Amino acid sequence: MTTDVTSLLSAGVKLPRVELSATDGAHYDLSALSGITVVYGYPRTSPPNAKPLPGWDDIPGARGCTPQSCAFRDHYDDLKNLGVANVFGLSVQDSAYQSEVVERLHLPFALLSDENLTLARSLGLQTFTAGGMELLQRITLIVRDGVLAHVMFPVREPEQNAADVVAWLKRYGSGL
Repeated sequence: MTTDVTSLLSAGVKLPRVELSATDGAHYDLSALSGITVVYGYPRTSPPNAKPLPGWDDIPGARGCTPQSCAFRDHYDDLKNLGVANVFGLSVQDSAYQSEVVERLHLPFALLSDENLTLARSLGLQTFTAGGMELLQRITLIVRDGVLAHVMFPVREPEQNAADVVAWLKRYGSGL
């Protein structure tokens, strides 16, 4: 089940001009991209072989960042075949940190860094604090030519999120 977060995140809203650094070395302004763009926001990935932050498992929706990214990797060809021009993961972690994740998980798309929460604050994305860090709550944005087409929030089953996006695009994508 998906719902809009706030009126700021309703279909038809133009994304703000915000440049985000990416693991491929580029900077992306989501408001300027052509075609369909899927952006899944997630709290954070833990370093390999590291324990999660204290209390992480007790925070609803915190766990699942790696399975969510792997699901988008596994559905990447499906998304491209449905006309998606761009797929990005989004977190507040910096691009240097995220680069390890892209390599380790063999992601065929870049991860974007909103380490200063510029995009999150301009869109009114919900955050939470853990381990002294302000992190994004899990959310997925489907954007067409810089305009929101659909928002999935909350994302309760991260491992199912990519399949949900594929299903939504199959049902409504032709109208984008």
